[in-house]
Amino acid sequence: MREAGGSGVAVALDLGGTKLASAIVDGMGQVLASRKVAVAGSSPADTIGQIVEVTGWCVEAAGLTWSGIDAAGVIVPGIYNPREGTAWTPNLWGDRDVPLAAELAVRLPVPVCIDSDRAGYVLGEQWLGVARGLKDVIFVAVGTGIGAGILSGGRLIRGAGDIAGAVGWMALNPGYQEIYQRVGCWEAEAAGPSLARRTGQASAESVVEAARRGEPTALAAIEHAAGYLAMGIANLISVLNPEMVVLGGGLMQAGDLFLDPVRRAVPRWAQPRSARQARIELSALEERAGLLGAARLALEGETAFH
Repeated sequence: MREAGGSGVAVALDLGGTKLASAIVDGMGQVLASRKVAVAGSSPADTIGQIVEVTGWCVEAAGLTWSGIDAAGVIVPGIYNPREGTAWTPNLWGDRDVPLAAELAVRLPVPVCIDSDRAGYVLGEQWLGVARGLKDVIFVAVGTGIGAGILSGGRLIRGAGDIAGAVGWMALNPGYQEIYQRVGCWEAEAAGPSLARRTGQASAESVVEAARRGEPTALAAIEHAAGYLAMGIANLISVLNPEMVVLGGGLMQAGDLFLDPVRRAVPRWAQPRSARQARIELSALEERAGLLGAARLALEGETAFH
């Protein structure tokens, strides 16, 4: 096992619901080259082909060859099963298990380490971000969906089926809606697409821009999402008693609109002592959290497939 923070160079890939980010990262966390593109197509074959193309570009842009790369780390938006080597990513490929490990093993000439994006986010933030050195950390990623990377006592919490952290399914509204079965209650009420649905805007980004202009419908949608974010975060704090909750993901690029309302509301809902102990912070790494976490997975050799 190669320790992060030492020697070694990794390819890091952060596969999201709409974008694919790739970088070459050394053992000190320095990014040697990077690229971000929109995810191509809706089929696993298209996406895997794009991963190979983008990683090859990054290796060349860093002035390296594959012989200078130790491993590749890939994080995916959903559930990764390390025993089967399969990824379930409903926002990308629908309700099917894709044999991602086997596919990448024959296309990339280095060992490949795969995990969920939520695991990558919390590991990156703990390595080089706002949670550096902490052992009890929750990273709540809010973008196309909502997931949580959870460190307890310095160890990733994975669960019996590696599904721990799929917090978008937390039940926060007794008024059940059909969309909850597809994406989960918390995600349906507070993730990026919920803002667009509530306002009729084309995207969450459009809603954020409208809210900054003071448009009442957009401001109401932001308030609704922030209220649900606060309830979910309060539940996580009460159950897990973390030192810090880090807010990241695409929607949290507008974190200034959410952070203060969430901080104000969480103490109303959370276990009082736990709420006082838990700092709530925006990600210091932003989009780099996932890439650095993926690099750390690769450099530490976790869940490697050769």
